[in-house]
Amino acid sequence: MSKATSGFRSRRAFLAGAGGACAAVVGGLPAEAQAQAESGAAPRDRGLWVTWYDLPEAGRSDYLTWVHQTYVPALLKRPGYLWAAHYASIPNETAARVKHTDDAVPTGNAYILVVGGEDSNVFGRPAPHELHAELPATGQKMLAMRVGERTNIFAEGARVTGPGAKGYKDGMTLAPCIQFGTYNVDYRKEVDILAWYSQLQMPTLAKAEGCVRTRKLASVYGWAKMGILYEFASVELREKFFGSGRGGAQGHKWQDAVRALVHAPGSPNLGRRIWPA
Repeated sequence: MSKATSGFRSRRAFLAGAGGACAAVVGGLPAEAQAQAESGAAPRDRGLWVTWYDLPEAGRSDYLTWVHQTYVPALLKRPGYLWAAHYASIPNETAARVKHTDDAVPTGNAYILVVGGEDSNVFGRPAPHELHAELPATGQKMLAMRVGERTNIFAEGARVTGPGAKGYKDGMTLAPCIQFGTYNVDYRKEVDILAWYSQLQMPTLAKAEGCVRTRKLASVYGWAKMGILYEFASVELREKFFGSGRGGAQGHKWQDAVRALVHAPGSPNLGRRIWPA
């Protein structure tokens, strides 16, 4: 089979799923990804497609049903797509203390949809806008409900696992609680941010109660050049960690660089997972 034919059939499979019955996805993971996650092998989900957006109240329930039962299961049939997780944002006191961009960046933040892939190139075959352009009328109507939509595609640069990973049952799928920071910084301070995460922040998270994983991300598409994704077993355990003062920007030699970060609207976002349940 030629590559062109294979790609065409993959796209048709997505369109058929997105326009009709949902796929059977257990725990948000395709069978292949679930087996890999349970095997203890090196992680293969090194690419993330992330979308932040708001929704109007009218039609919200229908949209969420479509996303969870039709759109995401169809995505997970695509080659290289490994898992997906959908979050509702909740208030985060940390976001009120950081600097946010005044660039003309879409400001949607109420929902965060994260799709994990084998690498960032997965999300260029086809690109999101190309994939969405081929959706049937029902799918187009649902996507049009998104307000202030913002997208980044990330490549994972580094990862640590925490104590919460030992008892975690959902494999590669993101944990029930995430804190997601997305930002830019003056290029002269980038090495200080690298050093802070490498020497202090990520080693600290690797020992934090309830922390499942922490991922340092580099953007290949989108306003934010960098990202940091904390995964916790629960919102309460995340609050316990940050309430202890160990997750802050104070009291270390890189604090000036951390304070210079310019965040995307609403960043760092705190989210509670709404799918998979």
